[in-house]
Amino acid sequence: MAGHEIPEPADRKQVADPGSEPRTVGESRPSCDPAFRHGVVVGFDGSMSSERALAYAIGMAHRHGSGLIIVHVANRLPTTVWAGCEPPVFVDVPDHRTEVLGLELACADYLTEVPWVLVERGGDICHELEEVGREYSADAIVVGSTHGLVGRIFGSVAGRLARRAQRPVIVIP
Repeated sequence: MAGHEIPEPADRKQVADPGSEPRTVGESRPSCDPAFRHGVVVGFDGSMSSERALAYAIGMAHRHGSGLIIVHVANRLPTTVWAGCEPPVFVDVPDHRTEVLGLELACADYLTEVPWVLVERGGDICHELEEVGREYSADAIVVGSTHGLVGRIFGSVAGRLARRAQRPVIVIP
């Protein structure tokens, strides 16, 4: 999380060489922490439905003895360059909500039962949840259902994710 230093444990092994070259844009993301492989991915934005999904995912991870990967997808707004008729470009909007959610989760007593990590992404929610699930080889993706008018008109995240995901999707009402 930006702006917050989390000290490394003293017994942690060094993963990367400090003198190594930084990655270029075309390179893939670094491999994820092996402790969270085959964990449970849960989409979380602080809403009531995502809190219910988080509670279910905590229980599921605890029962399976796996880690919990909490994913918050930050806002990205599409903008189009009209003069050159170029394809849409996504602009990152500063989203301090991830920092707030991270602090709330860090202070939560109910997360002491399982190891967890908060992952921030930007873009399409369905794509990012599936991408995180693929990176961590997740056993399942847990999301809350949408009860609003917008979800009925444009389709809910849960519905779109269930149709296209390559792993089990659990929708919590």
